[in-house]
Amino acid sequence: MKFRLLLSFVLLTYNKGFSAEISVFVQTGASVQLNIQTQELPEFDDLSWKKSKSENIVKYSSESKKVKCHPSYKDRVDFNDKTFSLTLKNMQKTESGLYTAIASGESDKNIVTYRVSVIDAVEAPVLTVNSNSSSPDPCNFTCNGNNIIISFIYNSSSCSPEEVTSDHYILRLSCIDDSIMCNYSNPVSWKIDTKKVNGICTVNKGTYCIHSDL
Repeated sequence: MKFRLLLSFVLLTYNKGFSAEISVFVQTGASVQLNIQTQELPEFDDLSWKKSKSENIVKYSSESKKVKCHPSYKDRVDFNDKTFSLTLKNMQKTESGLYTAIASGESDKNIVTYRVSVIDAVEAPVLTVNSNSSSPDPCNFTCNGNNIIISFIYNSSSCSPEEVTSDHYILRLSCIDDSIMCNYSNPVSWKIDTKKVNGICTVNKGTYCIHSDL
């Protein structure tokens, strides 16, 4: 439950690069908070949050202490006039892009830039098994996470985890005791499918895994 609450409101991932951008992943329909990231702002007349350095989302005047919000963001943004952070609500994939805080006075100064990526939660993976408990042949498990597959032949009560990464998506197959687990995740969500081995598989010695990307 704590994990779901975190996903529904809080930004999840920061990665600072040489471009001085901060990468943030947010789940479709969730909210994301963009912070100034500094406690010492230069003197300014106005402070604006812009998308792609062109469209003003909000504009704050240091003289009047008033905030102007772009009509298209009405009821979908919260601006904190103490910390100057911006919270964007109900984010959609079309709103992925660069978000920049700019302090304006004698000149414009970029304070911080975020590269926001809005992505869907992962679909549940599917763990399937081709076996017969009365057959001497080992179990053949297939862990399918949308466009990623791990195939696994189970012959004993333990195995080494197998993991495949594609873009921001990770598919992981692992074993604990008599359970096989197929875990599919991205930066904003994860889902798992689990099966018990006892009663399904004939247990012999040795294990090996193979994987492929479709």
